[in-house]
Amino acid sequence: MPPGKPLQPVLRMKVDELFLRWLSDPGTQDALRDGLRRLQEAGDVGDVITRGGDAIGSDVNHGDITGRRIVSRSDITSESDVTFRNDVTRADVISGDPGPHPAPPLGIARPARAPRRTAEWIRVRTQEEPSPPPPPEAPPPGGPPPGPSIPAFFFPHGRPGAGPDVDYVIARVERVFAGFERQRVGLKDMGVVAKACGCPLYWKAPLFYAAGGARTGSLSVHKFLALWRKVLVTCHDDAARFVRLLSGPGGRGLAQEDFQPLLQDVVNTHPGLAFLKEAPEFHSRYISTVIQRIFYTVNRSWSGRITCSELRRSRFLQEVERLEAEPDVSRLPAFFSYAHFYVIYVRFWELDGDHDLVIDRDDLGRHGDRAISSRVIDRIFSGAVTRGGSEHAHRKLTYEDFVWFLISEEDKTTPTSIEYWFRVMDLDGDGALSMFELEFFYAEQAQRLEARGVEPPPFRDLACQMLDMVNPRVPGQISLPDLRRCGLAAIFFDAFINADKFLAREQRELGAGPARDADPAGTALSDWDRFVEEEYDFLVAEEGLPTPPDPDLYEFQLGEDDDDLEPL
Repeated sequence: MPPGKPLQPVLRMKVDELFLRWLSDPGTQDALRDGLRRLQEAGDVGDVITRGGDAIGSDVNHGDITGRRIVSRSDITSESDVTFRNDVTRADVISGDPGPHPAPPLGIARPARAPRRTAEWIRVRTQEEPSPPPPPEAPPPGGPPPGPSIPAFFFPHGRPGAGPDVDYVIARVERVFAGFERQRVGLKDMGVVAKACGCPLYWKAPLFYAAGGARTGSLSVHKFLALWRKVLVTCHDDAARFVRLLSGPGGRGLAQEDFQPLLQDVVNTHPGLAFLKEAPEFHSRYISTVIQRIFYTVNRSWSGRITCSELRRSRFLQEVERLEAEPDVSRLPAFFSYAHFYVIYVRFWELDGDHDLVIDRDDLGRHGDRAISSRVIDRIFSGAVTRGGSEHAHRKLTYEDFVWFLISEEDKTTPTSIEYWFRVMDLDGDGALSMFELEFFYAEQAQRLEARGVEPPPFRDLACQMLDMVNPRVPGQISLPDLRRCGLAAIFFDAFINADKFLAREQRELGAGPARDADPAGTALSDWDRFVEEEYDFLVAEEGLPTPPDPDLYEFQLGEDDDDLEPL
């Protein structure tokens, strides 16, 4: 067998068997006994183990050890230093196992292992052991990571490649600036620049102020293009570009004050609000109302900042675009209607007796002929549904908070109003309305019904009715998703918040009241739209207010001045 080649298991067992037979042979034992006797007679075997062991090993291999002088007496160490194992096999030498074995025949001592043979056997043993697998190769620098590649799916600034061609837009804007003296434009000329950028008309103020026009009163072509090129490269849809213009670079969303320039420009230039030029004191009230309505509808997270995602899910940008084509803001009820603003402001003015633009508990208690229970009013002033500014530390409610209250009170079917009243009734803030909380608010409602000459239903019967109507996922606990899913949240909240509306709903159900009103386009009016329409008609008839401006009149007046229309 070639040296160094590992032995197969069967062959190794055969070699061990032959070695044992050789070691058990009487002639081998006589030779080993004679060699041991000579070593004992010498009295010192220190040099035998180091140098003479090789001679013993070679003699044993040839079976001829008698009559041969192995070492001299001077080279031998003391007999006490001689230590041999009781028995040894070839397998033991190969494996290196020092474990106990049966003792050899009496008088036979075990010879020392030859260093040369030991080294060879250790080398064979090493070759028998399998080598560990090589480590995995590292990926080349700059290469893709191992595993499947997952395509990008989150684009906070819009999907790249979905926007307009940047070079084409820049060239079009340059041509527009070339038509102005010294290639500079002011705010009144930004309408044509906004259209060249592919933006709605009333983006002109955000474009102007974002480029720094407020400092000098005008913009140069180079300054504006530096801004707009950066916006087109980093923002890939209208929502991302709108947030970038109003909040600035690195903004975390739109705060309420970010809408001031846009809405002030709408008040100053929209034909449907031209009559406000004679009443500048109403500008801030109208702008504040519109801002609160924007956040009431769009900011579904209640964070106080509108994100790009919330803006995409809303219709606010579409309503801003409609401002250009609609000369009558009253036909834009979602945010900009002046009639809606007037109804809200008149209601607040009636409650604010000292006209300091804040109201207290007693003032709010007079709303709706005291239809709101005092426990609900206490919860509103506790900060459960308000921003918690300095006014709330003195138990006051600002005009901005009243906007949220009035819209939620008159229309309890919208997502924001459902969450508004859920926060009011969730006393412990655990995200579920328990039977204790329902009974807490119904106790006062029952007293109000008795004061109106109506026998209130027992709480147990009302609770069973409400649970059957809402059908909560967890029995006995009504969550916010349960109320949104059932579609009857208005009936649920009126039973615990507003006694008059609860009675009115009960009477409508018994008498199958009139069908829901609809606007001229055939779309069903919401509870809020119907309330504003009725209230505004009542105010017009009671106070002799002028009816909303006729849009045809504005079209005629604008047609007389062609110069004003040219830049637009």
